[in-house]
Amino acid sequence: MPADEARQYHAPVLLREMVELLAPEPGKLFVDGTLGGGGHSEAFLQAGARVIGLDQDSDALAFAQKRLANFGERFQAVQANFATVDLVLNRLGISQIDGALLDLGVSSWQLDTPERGFSFMKDGPLDMRMNRQSPVAAADIVNNASGEQLERIFRNFGEEPAARRIAMRIVRDRLQKPFATTSDLVRTIESVVPRRGKTHPATRVFQALRIAVNRELDVLGEALEQFTKKLRGSGRLGVITFHSLEDRIVKTFFKQRSTEFIDRPEWPEPRPNPDFTFRLVTRKAVIAGEAEQSENPRSRSAKLRVVEKI
Repeated sequence: MPADEARQYHAPVLLREMVELLAPEPGKLFVDGTLGGGGHSEAFLQAGARVIGLDQDSDALAFAQKRLANFGERFQAVQANFATVDLVLNRLGISQIDGALLDLGVSSWQLDTPERGFSFMKDGPLDMRMNRQSPVAAADIVNNASGEQLERIFRNFGEEPAARRIAMRIVRDRLQKPFATTSDLVRTIESVVPRRGKTHPATRVFQALRIAVNRELDVLGEALEQFTKKLRGSGRLGVITFHSLEDRIVKTFFKQRSTEFIDRPEWPEPRPNPDFTFRLVTRKAVIAGEAEQSENPRSRSAKLRVVEKI
């Protein structure tokens, strides 16, 4: 597959840094928990590793399988949520892996495809499901959740300052006509929060709905637990996040699992941490360099954290 076509689907962020820190090589087995366009998996395979790629999106799987077909049996794609990696590997008869990557967020192709409904910049159905077989789309939440529920979603998942006002306007407007498209929702948001500056007023609400539809924060916590169990000693886990809510979960999980001793005021001395599992490979999050940020604006918010199993 031509490189231009692959990059048009999704340009993998922090590719060089990811390869250096996760160190794929011949004889190692890696899981790409967010296969997407296959860019990160391709780098693992080019380094000689075997790769199992997981993705909920059937379109992404089809694209990646075509892109990576030349690697033959060293690459295997499975339609699954990365939080079920234990079940997937058990079915394949695999007990442990040497490395894994989670590249969270939405692919460029998903954002740029109007019928997927992820983008407030393109008119399409109010969908946002990464797995199109899932029963609940964004329109179901917008049209059926109470005002209080919508406010909580926008505030907790989008950190939207105008969460209450937007929620109340949605409840009012849907009485006249149910929300069906992304443009319907954008118009209502803009009627509450006028456009100012570079950030579109719908940015946080769309992020919040996407997280709610796909249970992203819940499944992230589940996935970190499962990947931790499946990593063999000296195996490495990398996670690329794109907003503070995800990064906070990953940072906290890695910190808790890389602290050898814990202490409390009521204890006479520190005690061994029963969850001590990792060594921090990256003390601080790795971010994209200026050249990558200029070439791929979506990399500007990316943060990569890596740990190694003790």
